[in-house]
Amino acid sequence: MPAVSARPAAVAGSFYPGDSPELLRCVDDMLLAGDGGGRRPKALIVPHAGYIYSGPTAASAFATLGPFASEIRRVVLFGPAHRVAINGLAAPTVSAFVTPLGSVPVDQAALMTVCRLPQVQWNDSAHAHEHSLEVQLPFLQRLLGEFAIAPFVVGDTNATAVAEVMNALWGGDETLVVVSSDLSHYLPYADAQRIDRASVEAIRRLEPLRHFDQACGALPINGLVETARQRGLTAELLDLCNSGDTAGDKARVVGYAALAFYES
Repeated sequence: MPAVSARPAAVAGSFYPGDSPELLRCVDDMLLAGDGGGRRPKALIVPHAGYIYSGPTAASAFATLGPFASEIRRVVLFGPAHRVAINGLAAPTVSAFVTPLGSVPVDQAALMTVCRLPQVQWNDSAHAHEHSLEVQLPFLQRLLGEFAIAPFVVGDTNATAVAEVMNALWGGDETLVVVSSDLSHYLPYADAQRIDRASVEAIRRLEPLRHFDQACGALPINGLVETARQRGLTAELLDLCNSGDTAGDKARVVGYAALAFYES
């Protein structure tokens, strides 16, 4: 059973500002620079590096939620495991995740439903220091009203197992699915551009990624791709860049993309 406790912020002050007023200004500035668009996304792929590197790319995806923010009550989050090796998908037992902007409740009923699946386990250690989910929360806190999260750290599993969890929590207009992933890692600038463009085109065609070298979150991405094929979704690229375009040198870059998935 989920415990009555909260996961404190693990990367505030490093991946994003730890001071609440500064974080508000940072997130608001990035969201204002994004294009709100006009279509309702059902799912997003967003990067998860430090805000100075990938924040504007993530904001370009989250900005599309603006006209529909009042309707979203649950966000189902999937991110790759960076800190703890796990099998399957890890769900937290805590009742909330905390950032400098406040507390976000965990949808414990949703987690209880999918924790009956063999690929899902209760595992707080997988979440304790994981940044891939945490860095998305300040954007959601600024955009949405009252909402809860169903967060999963994805370890050693397969796309079908991820898609089964995703489908179980798909819901309607009240539910948004967010997959957190960067693209290629530590390649020269031109090589990263070429490989990342190919990866994005595969995702847009709803084809699975074939290598973890294409994206650290290849498994949750492929789970979303499989679900999108099953449900007839279309994918649109919103932004694509790498750390050489933002706050890093061009010798060894990390790729970032923002994509939105739309129901027919």
